[in-house]
Amino acid sequence: MATTERKPLLLDFEKPLAELATRIDQIRQLAEENGVDVSGQIRQLEARATQLREEIFSSLSPSQRLQVARHPRRPSTLDYIQAISDEWMELHGDRGGFDDPAMVGGVGRLDGRPVVMLGQQKGRDTKDNIARNFGMPYPGGYRKALRLMEHANKFGMPIITFIDTPGAWSGVEAEHQGQGEAIAYNLREMFSFDVPIICTVIGEGGSGGALGIGVGDRLLMFEHSVYTVATPEACAAILWKDAAKSPQAAVALKIVSHDLYSLGIVDQILSEPTGGAHSDPLKAATTLKTALVDNLDELSTLTSAQRRQLRYEKFRKIGVFTEVEH
Repeated sequence: MATTERKPLLLDFEKPLAELATRIDQIRQLAEENGVDVSGQIRQLEARATQLREEIFSSLSPSQRLQVARHPRRPSTLDYIQAISDEWMELHGDRGGFDDPAMVGGVGRLDGRPVVMLGQQKGRDTKDNIARNFGMPYPGGYRKALRLMEHANKFGMPIITFIDTPGAWSGVEAEHQGQGEAIAYNLREMFSFDVPIICTVIGEGGSGGALGIGVGDRLLMFEHSVYTVATPEACAAILWKDAAKSPQAAVALKIVSHDLYSLGIVDQILSEPTGGAHSDPLKAATTLKTALVDNLDELSTLTSAQRRQLRYEKFRKIGVFTEVEH
């Protein structure tokens, strides 16, 4: 992960924090220029800034969490892979003539264990996002992912996937190439694999594009990530013909981690540094690695048949509800 200091990109609800930080810097600079000791006041203001940050990020609305999940400096798939793996070699191509840069993956070692890791990859800036198609894979991306997962299954390596996409690319060319078939084929095959599969929502998990690499024994999710059948903007446009109602849709869709955990869709919520994963990427990566290793250790004690059965049962339970007569 890059450690070069850059000017932070502020979200709307972070402006009070920025104003307080600016005030602290101004006081510190004036004190230095005039030789005045204001260390006590600085400590009080810094304590207030820490408290304010905790208050803000502990009470984010679903639409605000969506902003955090989409933050351009939020750690990406490649960031996490490079941070948590002992060794890593990216593999390219779907063996059908395509190498989709919106889907990356390869072989590596996680805590000494050979694994295959893959996931959607967004860009850091406009140019990179265009090259990565904003993390929205074409059918070739899902076929590349399947090739890597078949390789893992053949050689007995656990599969680790990282979900971070607003959805699969829905352009005409993608439809011509068989987008729906590619995703559906992945879903079917992932249910059949013998090796452990752990999926983690690291940012934005949207629609079938997320589910195309999201069938696993365990689904982990970072605290401020989102996971949804459709983006709130799309949902609002469909239901109310008004994308401006996306905050209302975000609440109704139950897109945030604690809602999904209570519904039994997510198995584990990974805490983020105060301020979001982008505020301390290395700390977030450490949390992720610990969770992955712990879950792999547990899943490795089960037989292949047990894992497949649990995987099947996990997804059969999604959407089950009980009607209560009044």
